[in-house]
Amino acid sequence: MLGWRVFFTRRELGLPQSSTDVMVDVGALDDWLDAYRIEDGSPYLIDPLGRYDVDLNDYFVRVLATEPTTTQAAVAYDLKRFLKFLWDNRGRRSWKAATADDRAAFKHWRLHDAAGPRVEMTTWDREVATVHQFYLWAVAAGHAARNPFRQRASRSRDPRRAPGGPTPAEASHEGRPNDVEWLPPATYRLWRDTGVRGFTVRGLADRSFRGRFASRNAAYTDAMIRTGLRLSEQTSLSLFELPEPVPGVLNARTWLPEAIAKGGSARRVYFPASALKDVWDYVETDRAEAVEEAHKKGLYERIRRPLIVPDARRPVVVVDGERVAIGKLDERERRRVLIDTARGLEPAALWLNRYGLPSRPSGWQEVFKTANARCARLGLRVSCHAHVLRHSFAVITLEQLWRGHIQELSAMTPRQRETYQMIFGDPLNWVRMRLGHRSIETTQIYLHTLQELEMETRMALVPDGWEPTGVHPEDLAVADAA
Repeated sequence: MLGWRVFFTRRELGLPQSSTDVMVDVGALDDWLDAYRIEDGSPYLIDPLGRYDVDLNDYFVRVLATEPTTTQAAVAYDLKRFLKFLWDNRGRRSWKAATADDRAAFKHWRLHDAAGPRVEMTTWDREVATVHQFYLWAVAAGHAARNPFRQRASRSRDPRRAPGGPTPAEASHEGRPNDVEWLPPATYRLWRDTGVRGFTVRGLADRSFRGRFASRNAAYTDAMIRTGLRLSEQTSLSLFELPEPVPGVLNARTWLPEAIAKGGSARRVYFPASALKDVWDYVETDRAEAVEEAHKKGLYERIRRPLIVPDARRPVVVVDGERVAIGKLDERERRRVLIDTARGLEPAALWLNRYGLPSRPSGWQEVFKTANARCARLGLRVSCHAHVLRHSFAVITLEQLWRGHIQELSAMTPRQRETYQMIFGDPLNWVRMRLGHRSIETTQIYLHTLQELEMETRMALVPDGWEPTGVHPEDLAVADAA
């Protein structure tokens, strides 16, 4: 037995030489996936006996199918931990029969058991929220008799928001929600130049570096830290969402469609001119070369169920006989979109892998891992992942906006301040909209970071050379008078 395992769907796999009852029922596996509209990269769980639980995996097909692949994978691995615990430590108990005692034992093992992992409270809160949501669905669908996780009505600190649905009472609320991992601009550039672009720590060219796609990768990370996009959102962008650079315009605006925005948080995205130039340089060089190589190998003709855009001036495809705008397609559908150009077919996706095919979030996660490993080998104590860049965008942008906001308000009368606030709004709310947060409460975590920055600035004014003398200030005053 191998324990609970997470797998991901993939088409064009070879079939076993000896037929099985399952394969007879399924028929052609690719056709079965097509019929159920299950995209490549969708997760599913296999139990320790090698069985596929239809009820369990229906959660990914019916509930999470529209979520980003990174979210689906995270849910799959969190569920696997609970299922594995039930199997290994609770007498191979089925998830359908899990009880409150199982939940209590799982909590003790994850947080307090000397032989357990003793994870951080923030990790536990995420895991319990994931499994709780799964059981809410499983009970409603009739797959499980009860939810082993205790519930309570959600309570918002925002008086403008009505109470939400049930939330897990297991959440600790003892984690460190105010600790935001982010990189100052100079630190980010050091990480990017050393880890991604392959320079030495001193900023010189490293002849031993073999990163063929360094320029592409640097353009990707620059765009991420300057826009605040999530990994799944940026990876899903098409050429049609990339704004054209306009002379004199410092920030080019585009629209992130609801279909690829996490949680449906469609919003305006601003590309700074410098970052936008690097992205277009990638489009016209590295991307064009990758497309040419893919043409030579005939890769685009092998894409299953392609969605063709016949006229790039009108980004529309035909899906099941209906004309659908590219902005309505989710991240998986977009990987099948090809533009009919004078040079032949090419992907509509902005970010391509080395084969000239649309990249995936997992590929970019490997880019971050590789960059971190290179920094570590060179003795550079800095690492980064995609969400750190999103946090960095939020912290840096909010700090700059608050400085300008306060400076403008300081010279105004009360009436002028009121008018200014009505027109330009609150910097915190502006950052909330750029990040796609539904609630201002989520964005408020960055205020703590700004407070820490202010304190660090004040502490820097304390002189290095002072030493406590043990002499009371009044004694010094008497001595001076004498």
